[in-house]
Amino acid sequence: MGYLLAKAFHIIFIASWFAGLFYLPRIFVNLAMVPADSHAERDRLLLMAGKLLRFTHILMVVAVAFGLWLWLGYGIGLRGPGNGWMHAKLTLVALVLAYQVSCVRILKNWQAGINHRSHVWYRWYNEAPIVLMLFIVLLVVLKPF
Repeated sequence: MGYLLAKAFHIIFIASWFAGLFYLPRIFVNLAMVPADSHAERDRLLLMAGKLLRFTHILMVVAVAFGLWLWLGYGIGLRGPGNGWMHAKLTLVALVLAYQVSCVRILKNWQAGINHRSHVWYRWYNEAPIVLMLFIVLLVVLKPF
């Protein structure tokens, strides 16, 4: 029962964490489209982004904690042959964590009034967590190697 609860909560918090990672770059898209003289709109979007990022950090910590519990506590993908998928998954999870760190840096730049990218760049940037999640889910479900 403990394993199934840990697995369920891991999935719930992963989905919630990724929801934040999907939406935060959309705020960056909107920020890039704000006219220079629209300070109230810019400030409101920065406030929203900051709150979402803090919430996303909490979700990330809980999701990673449940993942570590499954990995180390129950030995999921830890021992034996045929666990190459776990190494690939952990590599992709590291990329997701790096993506979140890059979101922090981008938001800090926005808060400092620095932006050198267009709304089109942020639209493409927004696709990265979708691609990462796709490959992570495929690895976990299919366990191809």
